[in-house]
Amino acid sequence: MTTMPYSPACSTAPRRSVTGDNNWPQDRLAEARAVIADLAQHSDNLIRLACKVLAVHGDTAAEREGAQRLLVVIDARRPVRDAQREDNGRAAG
Repeated sequence: MTTMPYSPACSTAPRRSVTGDNNWPQDRLAEARAVIADLAQHSDNLIRLACKVLAVHGDTAAEREGAQRLLVVIDARRPVRDAQREDNGRAAG
């Protein structure tokens, strides 16, 4: 019988907490803020998820409103990209 190498992604062990305790909601907020802080390094899908987390669970009204505004901007970019892909497909074909 072949055993699979250990993969942390497949582990059922709980993830290590960023804050050092078992405060997972605060950890998720910290992760969402980190994604927003470094937009250029993350996909639109991950940015969209982070915005949704902060829009609902952000600590201040300003943080929640800012996340909602960024979500509108990210969502507005999607149709332009789809149109560009269609145009590129027509030019190639």
